[in-house]
Amino acid sequence: MSTIDYVFIFIGIVILLILLSGLHILKEWERGAVFTLGRFTQMKGPGIVYVYPFISKLNPIISTRIQAVSFKTESTFTKDNVPINVDAVMYFQVIDPQKSVLNVENFGVATNYSAQTTLREVLGKSSFDEILSEREKIGEAAREIIDEKTEHWGIKVSSVEIRDVIVPNALQEAMSRQASAERERRSRVTLALAEVEAAQKMVEAADQYTTNPTAFQLRWLNILYEIGLEGKGTLMMVPVQTPTAGSVEPMTVMGLDEVAKNIKEMTRASQQKQQS
Repeated sequence: MSTIDYVFIFIGIVILLILLSGLHILKEWERGAVFTLGRFTQMKGPGIVYVYPFISKLNPIISTRIQAVSFKTESTFTKDNVPINVDAVMYFQVIDPQKSVLNVENFGVATNYSAQTTLREVLGKSSFDEILSEREKIGEAAREIIDEKTEHWGIKVSSVEIRDVIVPNALQEAMSRQASAERERRSRVTLALAEVEAAQKMVEAADQYTTNPTAFQLRWLNILYEIGLEGKGTLMMVPVQTPTAGSVEPMTVMGLDEVAKNIKEMTRASQQKQQS
């Protein structure tokens, strides 16, 4: 082979390589913007894509999968002038690759900046307690505003989630003292309610003992019995005179026989009533 033949072979290989340079393979979730002589032609992909070398260009490559972006809003003041730092995450997806290429310089950076400013606005309209207790509501409000802004860019924002709310140390100490005081208040209120309920039950018991003195005497004897069960050698001081409920007549130690007699009569009456 002559030198001319080698030259033709070399030129052919170069031309083949140039033609093959226009061959691209895009993945299932990728789309490519084709520009011919600087003008947008079409979006191509996925699969094998061919563009004319030198006069056409396949750039950029857009991913249509859901993307997660983490962002922060530093030194943000709430509606009640509380300084906080909020750490959030946003999930968005390119639904119109053509708009994301032609209408915005860098849709990822633009969407991130839009999310930061929007979340600042939403936090500024919410109180500190609302931010701590209603994170989902605030995230949904921010998502709607961001999605409206990015709609012209071909971006769909699916979710905005608040991961963490950072408050100053001085405010954390104040919140801790407030929570401690609230717990103390609840415990005192609970104790007072318990005293009221106990007093009501004691009044009801006193009313029953007033209408039935024998029941009061039995209760007194039961108390003595319980005291005797506390331990061996228990010394019980039995008063000589113990007033009965609803009466000023004393019940002496010698009156225990009368109590036992009343009990027997009540038992006999109950048995007769059951037999009849």
